Amino acid sequence: MNHNEKKKIWQEMGSYLTAVFIGVIVMIPFLWMLSTSFKSKGALMQIPVQWIPKEPSLDAYRTVFSRFPLLRAIGNSFLITGSYTVVTILSASMAAFAITKIKFPWAESIFKLYLASMMIPTQVTLIPLFVIMNKLGLINTYPSVILPSLFRAFAVFMLVQQMRSIPNDFMEAARIDGAGIFRIYGRVIMPLTRSAIATLTVTTFMESWNDYLWPLLMLSDKNKMTLTLALNSLNGQYGTEYNLLMAGSLISMVPIIIIYACAQRYFKSGLMSGGVKG
Repeated sequence: MNHNEKKKIWQEMGSYLTAVFIGVIVMIPFLWMLSTSFKSKGALMQIPVQWIPKEPSLDAYRTVFSRFPLLRAIGNSFLITGSYTVVTILSASMAAFAITKIKFPWAESIFKLYLASMMIPTQVTLIPLFVIMNKLGLINTYPSVILPSLFRAFAVFMLVQQMRSIPNDFMEAARIDGAGIFRIYGRVIMPLTRSAIATLTVTTFMESWNDYLWPLLMLSDKNKMTLTLALNSLNGQYGTEYNLLMAGSLISMVPIIIIYACAQRYFKSGLMSGGVKG
């Protein structure tokens, strides 16, 4: 084994060790959260910190489910997040398909307006959106939380980059076989953009599932509150029961982990296509 091969091996080992070290550091907050959720209230503030609880208990999980209708909040979150994600994928993919594959006047100008809207902070649009929802009589309803997903500039941008890489020959072949525009969209273009759609599904689901501010503004009925609003009720005025909060947070992470595990093989390729193609 020559000097260059030894040097390469040591460099690879150094890279792997560095990655493992960074991974361990990143996992420390999650491990603390997991450990805290199994602790009793008296063991929370013990010094030194008990990374492995001496007397692990499920009391925190039982209390979370008994203190408020957590299952109802989880169901509300699934309803809102699922609808928000589906509407985002449909509206963004149709807009991207129209911009890239249907030649109509001002297509590029409209796309540039989409890109320009990404520079507007979300907080700036909260008051106008609230006024619109109030005028429509949608305050304290599920549609008020879901309807903003009709316009998602980043989603359109990502899918435009992916669809631009699809040769128009596929569309021409479908037209020769007698396919209409919607059939081409559903049977040709959508399957060819599944990596970008999978990535967009994961990111949109995570964003909507963890959203707190917009549901807080729209939903005042406790029976309609999302999981993030329910978890916020665990923060008391004079103190916080961290074991309950960590237990609830772990429960809220499960759907995101499952969604990511199912779509992870498309996630990397989708991000790369959205970032470098165009």
